[in-house]
Amino acid sequence: MPLNTIKKPSTVEIWIAAARPHTLTASVAPTIVGAAITSSLLSSSTCSRSIFLPTVSFATFACLVQLGTNLHNDYADYVKGADTDKRVGHARATQRGWLTPFQTALGATLCLLGATVIGSFLTILWGFDWVMAFVTVSSVFNAFAYTGGPYPLGYIGLGHISIGYAGLGDLFVFLYFGVVATVGVPYIYMRYCDYYTSATSLHQQTHELLKASLLSSIPIGLLATAIIVVNNLRDRSTDVTAGKKTLCVRFGEAFGRAEYAFLIGGSYLTLVPLIASFGGPWLLLPLLTLPLATSEIKSIVVRRKDGAALNSHVGSTARLQLIFCLLLALGMKISSLQIIT
Repeated sequence: MPLNTIKKPSTVEIWIAAARPHTLTASVAPTIVGAAITSSLLSSSTCSRSIFLPTVSFATFACLVQLGTNLHNDYADYVKGADTDKRVGHARATQRGWLTPFQTALGATLCLLGATVIGSFLTILWGFDWVMAFVTVSSVFNAFAYTGGPYPLGYIGLGHISIGYAGLGDLFVFLYFGVVATVGVPYIYMRYCDYYTSATSLHQQTHELLKASLLSSIPIGLLATAIIVVNNLRDRSTDVTAGKKTLCVRFGEAFGRAEYAFLIGGSYLTLVPLIASFGGPWLLLPLLTLPLATSEIKSIVVRRKDGAALNSHVGSTARLQLIFCLLLALGMKISSLQIIT
């Protein structure tokens, strides 16, 4: 359908579409798992502080980073020529003419400014913390650098940098929407408790808490990466024209589909070390999502859906990750895991 025949949505609908709500769970779901791990492994006798502030603060930080990344991607993909009238994916506000490049870039800036404020708050609240400072700075920088483009990196001579166009988007998503997003709440809560208590047992529990969150972050990160793989599979033809060298472009369609199957299958296999380390049959709850995972693999790998037919699978892969995370968090809580000494 020609673009000029498409009815323009309302302003609210446009900004919601630009935010890509069907994938925003990728930043929030890991923090839920991190909070569940923390409350399960850290006994109240060791630290009686509420987990509410660290969880909500870090979840908001992560969500704003993803929102900023999405909006900047909307802007930069348009000005760099990746989003054209040949696009088969979900509507992009800038490409449709619903928002100007300035508006989407401004929206991204405001989201990432909010993330910077929250990250700075978590960095200095309980004594300056270099780890949280690095997470804040690198997350905001990577959000702009994911797609790159003339704004704002061009103003400091880094306009040529693009994580996604260089084919590093999969790694970025795994690290920041897997490892960092899952480990963030446990790490911040430990610093929070350490500031208010001198209990020796807190330091003794730190190792197991980080171990559990790191092990949990692997399947979560694999599922988050699977979301971007569907996106890259769908867009590979227009990405070639724009010089966007995602892994699907570099290594081809067959590789992209095999990568998707590997990521989905690996998310279940990597539960094994977590269960082996902490036990408890309730940690098997994520296996209830296997029918959903099988359905996605059949559609994308076996039936080889392509183009616009993959649009729904971006959201359904994100939904798979969300349910997986919720069941893993529930399993942690029910098991009431105790620290292994």
